[in-house]
Amino acid sequence: MDIEYKINAPVSADQFIELLRKSTLGERRPIDDRECMEGMVKNSNLMVSAWDGEKLIGIARSMTDFHYACYLSDLAVDKDYQGMGVGKKLQAITQEQLGPKCKLILIAAPAANSYYEYLGYTNNPRCWVLEREQGKTK
Repeated sequence: MDIEYKINAPVSADQFIELLRKSTLGERRPIDDRECMEGMVKNSNLMVSAWDGEKLIGIARSMTDFHYACYLSDLAVDKDYQGMGVGKKLQAITQEQLGPKCKLILIAAPAANSYYEYLGYTNNPRCWVLEREQGKTK
């Protein structure tokens, strides 16, 4: 199998949604909210994608300043291609695009904790999330 990896190649919202459905991320992303999904793809400033011919089989979708921090928002691989090193390669190519002091940061699904530990990530319990409806102004 010849998998091609691309940096910032065009990915449609439909391709992204289909990939999320075929990975474990579909359960935790708003795949039924097309406007949100289009915005997620359009406003990412670093996307590394994996392709089997014309088929999108993996993606690492990030927002970054390229110098200090890179938030890896989505790392998704089609279930049919999992266990073949696609996710590891997507993560490695993402890291290659970043400056030498730039940290790669992500929030892992509970079932993926051991995977990220295997890749060399350090667990950090200091992550906080503020849901839109919970935000308060002073």
